[in-house]
Amino acid sequence: MRYILISLFVCSALFSKAQFLDTIKSITHKKPSIDARLETRQSFIKNGLVKVTGVRLGLIFQKKLKVGVGYSWLKSDVSENLYILNSSGKNDTVKNFLKFGYVAYYADFVFHKTKHWQLSVPLQLGTGLAWFKYNYKDETFKSKKHFLLLYEPGISVQYKLTQWVGLGADIGYRFTLKNTQYVGDKLNSPTYAFKIMLWFDQLFYVLAPNHALTKKFGPAAW
Repeated sequence: MRYILISLFVCSALFSKAQFLDTIKSITHKKPSIDARLETRQSFIKNGLVKVTGVRLGLIFQKKLKVGVGYSWLKSDVSENLYILNSSGKNDTVKNFLKFGYVAYYADFVFHKTKHWQLSVPLQLGTGLAWFKYNYKDETFKSKKHFLLLYEPGISVQYKLTQWVGLGADIGYRFTLKNTQYVGDKLNSPTYAFKIMLWFDQLFYVLAPNHALTKKFGPAAW
């Protein structure tokens, strides 16, 4: 629960309820832009480092708030030994692979921003399925699929090197709130990601200062 408490503490410490609601109301009345991303986060399952890949599609309001939906899935191979009794009465050993995927509903609110630095609180709620799969004698077998309810709070840090390129880091925790007796204890884990970010619209403004789009939406701003 400590990551949930930390994220709530950060929000409450920096914004009163009235200020937060006034800010949300103000920025959501502005025309949003599109948030489209392909991302990979690192986490741990059974003390091993794994990758969870996801796609995101949503809206950005005034570079302060991102909201949207996406899909994430386990990219790495995670397995445990499964012993199957064969016809001769001996055990055959096969690899039983963990699989999961979930729809993610996310919000990311920026609570501190300067020329170079940006700090935000990303929150994500996911609903999906988890199961095990193995191959035995040229046949594929799948276990019963279990419903998952996931909650992922975190902190995101971004440093802008120039108008169009920056570095970032996300640190959080993945909590499984449903079916922990089946797979949840395997999925509960810290998560992190290091990013190189490119803002192609700002790069375009720098490379084409006299273009009509640059004159309308530019010049490139920090």
